[in-house]
Order: sequence, then C-alpha cells, then structure tokens
Amino acid sequence: MPGSAQDSAHDAPRTPSGPTRRTTLRTAGAAASAALLLPLVSATPAAHADQRQADGPGADGGALQRAFAAAATEYGVPLSVLLGVSYLQSRWDGHGGAPSVTGGYGPMHLTDAHTALLTAPHHSRGTEDARGDLARPLRVPKATVPQPRQLPARLRTLSRAADLTGLSAQALRDDESANVRGGAALLAATQKRLGLPSSKDPADWYAAVAAYSGADDAAAAAFFADEVYGVIRGGAARTTAGGERVSLDAAPDVAPDTRQLRTLGLPSRARDPRVEAPKDVSCEWIPAPYEEFGDNDYGNHDLGDRPSSQSVDYIVIHDTEGSWDTTIKLVQDPTYVSWQYTLRSSDGHIAQHVPLKDVAWHAGNWYVNAKSIGLEHEGFLTAPDAWYTEAMYRSSARLVRYLAKRFDIPLDRQHILGHDNVPGTTASTIKGMHTDPGPFWDWAHYFTLLGAPFRRTAGSSGGLVTIRPDYDTNRPVYTDCETAGQACAPHGSSAVRLHTAPNADAPLVKDIGLRPDGSDSTTGVNDTGARATTGQQFAVAGHEGDWTAIWYLGQRAWFQNPERRPTAVSAKGLVVTPKAGAAEVPVYGRAYPEQEAYPEGVPVQAVSPLPYKLLAGQSYPLGLRVRGEYLWATTFDPAGHKVVRGQDVYYQIQFGHRVAFVRAADVTVRRSGK
Repeated sequence: MPGSAQDSAHDAPRTPSGPTRRTTLRTAGAAASAALLLPLVSATPAAHADQRQADGPGADGGALQRAFAAAATEYGVPLSVLLGVSYLQSRWDGHGGAPSVTGGYGPMHLTDAHTALLTAPHHSRGTEDARGDLARPLRVPKATVPQPRQLPARLRTLSRAADLTGLSAQALRDDESANVRGGAALLAATQKRLGLPSSKDPADWYAAVAAYSGADDAAAAAFFADEVYGVIRGGAARTTAGGERVSLDAAPDVAPDTRQLRTLGLPSRARDPRVEAPKDVSCEWIPAPYEEFGDNDYGNHDLGDRPSSQSVDYIVIHDTEGSWDTTIKLVQDPTYVSWQYTLRSSDGHIAQHVPLKDVAWHAGNWYVNAKSIGLEHEGFLTAPDAWYTEAMYRSSARLVRYLAKRFDIPLDRQHILGHDNVPGTTASTIKGMHTDPGPFWDWAHYFTLLGAPFRRTAGSSGGLVTIRPDYDTNRPVYTDCETAGQACAPHGSSAVRLHTAPNADAPLVKDIGLRPDGSDSTTGVNDTGARATTGQQFAVAGHEGDWTAIWYLGQRAWFQNPERRPTAVSAKGLVVTPKAGAAEVPVYGRAYPEQEAYPEGVPVQAVSPLPYKLLAGQSYPLGLRVRGEYLWATTFDPAGHKVVRGQDVYYQIQFGHRVAFVRAADVTVRRSGK
C-alpha cells in the first residue's frame, strides 16, 4: 500500500493537514475480514512455483489429477477446460481451505463470502506508515456480516455448486476433490443455461469459461477466458503447495469461438481514451482527483510531464491491504495518496487512476515517486492464502511489459521493485517504510510471466548470486501474521533468511536502521532486516558447506544454499567497492543534487546519509547510474514545479533487502568474480 506522499524535507512547505499526513490502509490480523467487509456491508441485495513446462504428454499425477479427470467425465466438461479454469483461479492450489480475498475456496475458487467473513479472525492492529501515523484499523463486527442473499451471485457460487452436486458446503470448502466436482458442475450448468452444446471440444466452452470469472463487463470476462485458453494451448505442470503433481498437456491448435461471449449479455464499454494499458487486458479509467482544499493544500498527486521532464526508472509493486472496492474508494479521496493502477484479484481487471506523465504519491520516498509507476494488487501481505490469483499475476505481467517497453525500463529487480525494496529517505524514516507485497509474492513466477526468468548466468566463480529458492518448498517460519509472537501458517515464500554465521541456530543479521539499539532481526513477517528475496543479486562473501555468504547492509550474511536444493544461482556483473584508501563510504536513500545545483526559490534538500556504511573489502551489485535529481512540486499550479539536476553521479546498489545509493566519487566500479 502507498507510503507517505513525500519525504520530510519536501514536506516542509506543506500544511499539517496536507495529503502527506494521510494515513495508509494496513491490517495484520483481519486480512480476509477486511478484504470483504467494506464492499459487502454496503451491497444491496440483488473471481519457486513457476509455470513449469509439462514433463511430457500424460505426465503422471496424483489424487488431485485424478479428481480433475473424474469430475470432467462426470459433468461432461473437457478436462483441459476444467484444468485451465482452475489454473487461472488458483494454480491448482487448495490453500489449506483458507478463503481468498474475495471469499473463494479450493482449486476452483468456489465463493462463499458469508462464511469467509464469519470465520475470519475478529481482530486487527494497525502499523505505522512512513510518516509515523497509525494506520486506519479495520475491524469486522460479526453483526454486520451480510446474509448470503444480500451478496452478489459472484460471491456465493459455492452454494450453487452444493445444489448442483448434492455435496455439503463444508465438503466443497475443505475437500479439494469435492471442490473440483463443484467447479465442473458450475461450468456444465452454465454451458446448458447458455444453450450451448455439451461438447468434448474445448473450443466450444468459451462463454462458460468467461462467465466463471464473475466479471461484470465483457472486456474483463474475455481477458479471463483468453488467459485460460492461453494456458490450454501452452500447457502447464506444477507441484502444488500441497505436494500434488498436476499437469495439463499443451493443445496448441485449440481456437475458441470467441463470438460466444455475446451470449452472456455483459455490457461492452468503450475503453476511455485516457487509459494507458495494453489492448489485451481489461482496463478502465477511474481517476484520482487533483483538487485544492483549504490552507493552500491539494491532493492527491502532482501534475507532470514525464518522460520529458524526468525519466521513469522504476515500477513499484504494492499490495492493497484492502479489498478492490475499498481501494477504489480510497484513491478517489483527494485527501489521500495515489498510485497509477489497481489490479483486481478475481479476474485481473485493471483500473488506471493517474496518467503516466504525472507523479503519484505511493512509494514513501519522494525521489522514487518522481521516477516511478505504482501498481496496487488486491491482496494482503499477512494472509498469503487470501491469494494473489494467477489471473492477477498475468494481467499485471502484461501491464508491466507494456510499461517497461514504453519507458525503456529493464526487467530486473533493480528496476522492478516491491514497495518493501524502496529505501527510507533518511535515518528517521527507515522504520516506517512499508513491507508489501512481502515474502509471499511469487517473484520467480512473476518474472517468468514477464519473459525474464531468473537463470544462472555464470559459473561458481562469477562473484554474484541471484536469490532463487523454490517458492513452494521454501517455507521459512514467519511470525506475527495474526497474533504477535505466533507463527504464521506455513506457506511458500520468495525470501531466504540471513544469519550471522553458517548455522541455522546463529542469530539473524542486524539492521541498525530498523533497530538502532543493535538488537537482532526477527522472524516477523514485516521485518525485512534479514531477508533476501528472489531476483535480488548480491556479491558473494564466502562459502562453507551448504551455506553461502553475501555482503548485506555492511556485514557478511549467511543463507542456506545446498547443492541438492539450491536457493540461489551464480551470476556475474558490475560491483562497487570503496575507493582505494577509504575505510568506509556513506550510503543514501535518494539521489539528490549537490547544493550548488539549486536555483533561487527552491530550498536545498539535504543529502542525508543513512546509518549504514559500505566498508572497505565489501562489494555490492551495481544497478542504475544516475545524476542527482530533485522534483520541487509543492504548488497546485504545476507552473511552480521545478526539476533540479546536479552534476553529482550516484550508483544504485542492492545493499540490503532495500536498494540504496552511493556517490560515484566515493567508489570504484569493477567486474565481479575472479
């Protein structure tokens, strides 16, 4: 979720009531509750586990594979259609019976929002945003949970599946085989309702597949169906989080009858000309307001002229920590913060809010805000089983590929950042930096969809490693998801944990920015102090047995990297080290110009070092090379804005879990390895 609009130095001219003081929406314990409450209580009665290549035609599977085959036969649904729909909803995972962000259960994402609300944790606690303000706590009073009949049909498909199959709602929620039967029954019933044949040809099921998404417009339904048929044509295979091997053989010649979409009677809305998105995704325009309100204040973004005024160097991945409906309401509040896009979990639908030429307030670091685009994904950091759907991953990947091509942004983890990789601007802001999308976002799968998978690029002497654990089998213990001090439910993770010695019992490395008292990092799900994440590259600092050491936050940090199940692959590239004779060099959270660059009328922004040091003998991977730059934008009229450019050159480095900057004058650039 977005952090503070601008850093403290830039905030100074603004009034205390300004948008930079607005709190952000964060939750911890009541993730599923918060996801559903706000849109539903107001509803009136009335959607490293890469997509792996199949082992070959007919790859053997277990009980779940057989359940798909049996359900397809029982209800006359082509097996490829049933598998394809499930893959887009859940990638065949049952998520241990936990509901998704929209109250969906099991591999087929059968929705039972009423039960999801009733059984969700009934407590929450806020966290602090980058200004130190307590976030808005969310709580779900049980008395306000809507009755099933008050919910839209798309949020209660499980009851319909129960009617069709005769299975209990409990079985459909908890038993994966039953859940698959329920999904097959829904597809078959939809096909019959639409007057379409119960055909063995998957091409004849386009409308039923589109309807399964629950989308309320033709474009979103078509996107979902097109992605399902893309999976059918390309095939897929994976081992689920539950250890089930499932495969779908490729059928490259399947050509669905897309004309069937008309039978659904969904509205076809002309795309707003202001939308900036690829044509093959569903995207609407829901503008964030640019308004003045009292005391010379305004919100909730700044007008700009990018890329003419400033280059766009970053794409920042967020999660919403709230439902789609809640998030859409927030971004339309002129006193709140903003971001460019929101992506819906159920079907991958996108809303754009801020033109790409303008500067949204989303990253909690003004330098990054001015040079980035923010994408909010419906989901919760502390509730990984309220999952990021495959439909949303795919829609997001299409959007990011489009943006990267438009702004010439490399597809790597120095440019595609999580909000949790954005650095604090000064020592005082480090503690308040946000931690989404967190350790449960599947970076390996995401970059595979981007067409830039993380691979070995060097031998063992390359000098760098790219973090790449197997997502599903990598399950470090996290705590504090629902209750402080208690372990989170086991779940696949993109992150590896870093220790002070090559021993699992050794203390975790310290982050003196997060803990100036020198105390150790923790296993808390929001504690990024000892965490390296998939796709990030680090310089190798040693090996011992199954352990690899890297340079991290000015210290040697160890992670388990056994040869039989590696959590990183070798790489090579450019690294920076302190110049000869320098014992240490300062590290920064932003690349601001030198004092002499500021024209009259623009306050000089302090080039404030963070409390970390890059020490002699250490190396850190080089990312971007930039000149100092600062956007002065504190007036409603953009005529008062000014981009200040200096002569000082900075290098962006992967310094810890977050990126950082060093002055080029302080370091030497060399090739990694021997």
